[in-house]
Amino acid sequence: MEYTKIPDLPVDASRVGLGTWAMGGYQWGGTDDDESVRTIHTAIDLGINLIDTAPAYGFGRSEEVVGRAIAEWGRRDDVILATKCGLERVGDSLYRNATRRQIFEEVELSLRRLRTDYIDLYQVHWPDPATPIEETAEAMRDLQRAGKVRAVGVSNYSIPDMERFGHATRLVSDQPPLNLFERGAQSVVLPWCRTHDLATLTYGALCRGLLSGAIDQNTRFEGDDLRKVDPKFQRPRFAHYLEAVKLLDRYARERYGESVLALSVRWVLDQPGVSAALWGARHPGELSPLPDVVGWHLDEDALRYIDEVISYCVKDPVGPEFMAPPEQHAPAAPPT
Repeated sequence: MEYTKIPDLPVDASRVGLGTWAMGGYQWGGTDDDESVRTIHTAIDLGINLIDTAPAYGFGRSEEVVGRAIAEWGRRDDVILATKCGLERVGDSLYRNATRRQIFEEVELSLRRLRTDYIDLYQVHWPDPATPIEETAEAMRDLQRAGKVRAVGVSNYSIPDMERFGHATRLVSDQPPLNLFERGAQSVVLPWCRTHDLATLTYGALCRGLLSGAIDQNTRFEGDDLRKVDPKFQRPRFAHYLEAVKLLDRYARERYGESVLALSVRWVLDQPGVSAALWGARHPGELSPLPDVVGWHLDEDALRYIDEVISYCVKDPVGPEFMAPPEQHAPAAPPT
C-alpha cells in the first residue's frame, strides 16, 4: 500500500481509501451488513486504513456498519474515519443544510453510529447556498476545538467557496469526484488544492462500477439503484462508455498485464494533486484487485492512449452532476 499525509491527523492515510456509500443499501439495490463488515475487515487486512462514510449513505446505515466493523476489529486509533455532514433528511429525500444547528445535531448522531468519541476527518458533504459559509466553517471549527473532530474538510466545493471557508477555519482537505470519465476537478480544483496544501480524497474512481470491467450491455440495475437514472448508463451513451472500457481493458492487459480496474485507479492516483482515491466496495472479493493498483505508474504513452480512446468512443460525455442534492427544503406553507 502507498500512504500519504492528511494535515492535522497523526496517522498516515492509505492512498486507496474505502468508500462505503453502497454499504448503506439505499440507492444501490440493497446490501448485507455482515458482508459489508467482512469487506471492511478485508480492506484493513490489505493495508487500507482510510474509511470514508456519511450519514447520507443509507440514512445512517453505512456509518452504523462502519462503526460495528471497527469495534469488532478493535484498533480504533489505527484507522482514519472520515465522515460528513450538511445533508438533512426529509422523508426519503436529502436536502442541503449546513447550518450550525444541523451540523451540531449530526455530529452527535455520527459519533454514536460510529461508536467513537472523535471523528478523524469531518467534511461538509455539499455546499449549502442558503447558509453563510462562515457559519458552516465556524461550526466545524468549534467541533474541532471541542475535540469531537480532529480535522476539517469539504466535498464538492468550488474554489471561491473553499477560499471563504478557509478564512473562517483551518481547512485540510477537499473531496471532489474524479475518474477517467469525470475529470472536472483535474484542471482547476486539484492544482489549487496542491498549491494550498490541501489533501484531496477523490471519489468515484470506478465511476459507479462502470470502470470495474464487470458491467456489460446485459447488466441490469434493480430496485432503487441510482444507476437506473445515471445518464452514463442510459442509451445510447451506455454503449459508448462500455466500448471505451473494452478498449482500455485490452490495452491494460497487453501493456501492463493488468485490468481496466487497475488502470483506472492508477490513473487517479497518478494525477498531480491527488492524495487518495476512494474505492467503493461492499463485497470482500471486490477488493481482490487492490494489490494490482499499487507500486507502478502510467507513462506518457499510456496517458495519451487513454485520452485518445475516450475522445474517440465517448461522443456525448456527461459528468456526475445528476448526483447533486437539492438546496434546503422549504417548509410547507401553513393552511389558510
